[in-house]
Amino acid sequence: MFGRSRIETKTPEQIARMRRAGLVVGQTLQLIAQTVRPGMTTKALDELAEEHIRGSGAKPSFLGYHGFSGSLCTSVNDEVVHGIPGLRVLHEGDLLSIDCGAIVDGWHGDAAISVIVGGRDAGRPEDLALIDATEDSMWAGIAALAVGQPLYAVGAAVEDSVTAAGERAGREYGIVEDYVGHGIGTEMHQDPQVPNYRVRDRGTTVRSGVTVAIEPMVTVGDAATAELDDGWTVVTKDGSRAAHFEHTVAITAEGPWVLTAEDGGVAGLAPFGVTPRS
Repeated sequence: MFGRSRIETKTPEQIARMRRAGLVVGQTLQLIAQTVRPGMTTKALDELAEEHIRGSGAKPSFLGYHGFSGSLCTSVNDEVVHGIPGLRVLHEGDLLSIDCGAIVDGWHGDAAISVIVGGRDAGRPEDLALIDATEDSMWAGIAALAVGQPLYAVGAAVEDSVTAAGERAGREYGIVEDYVGHGIGTEMHQDPQVPNYRVRDRGTTVRSGVTVAIEPMVTVGDAATAELDDGWTVVTKDGSRAAHFEHTVAITAEGPWVLTAEDGGVAGLAPFGVTPRS
């Protein structure tokens, strides 16, 4: 599954185009996070996202992708990823994971966040801890990306971060292994796959110009998943809640550039002593 395939690299000009798509994605996620409230449907959020993406001069990556019917993936509580927006009404305290993609001039950006419907004050302590552990692990994985380093150092860093968070919380988190990060560029999903857990192989050596999406999915219970009959929605088998965070990242000689973060990754990487390209 994780062979030593050559990683496609992008030129500085191509990465700049991906940054435009990435900013649309990041701004759309911020808009949805600020707008979501109890009583809204996931379809209403999806419609708002599509309007914002198109109004920004981009196209939704997800809409029509292998028949997917939304511009967002909206995954609630025990849904891990690929939840289809629809008539589901959101309730206070729901854990909502939002995945968004956009295309600008043929180049993709892809990112995801997890939030509590009604704000953090409405969240269960275990859900808040799960969200924070998942986001921290994503940044740990991004911080491990550097020119000359093995690609699969990302998964080791993610796993170590999740394990440490679990020890602090007095629980054992699950890392979903069936769905992993990926290369990205003129297609939303490209080689290589980027696992969110430690593997024996060190993977290929990272070169300047590599662009990947890092996206850990973490559960508060067992990590085993199943796909629902809709052919998309992935849920935890034991019904435990899950969180999902993702950023699109370009690796340059000057450091990582988080293309879907407004600040390029400054705040998220600061705790790791990593300075992103400005």
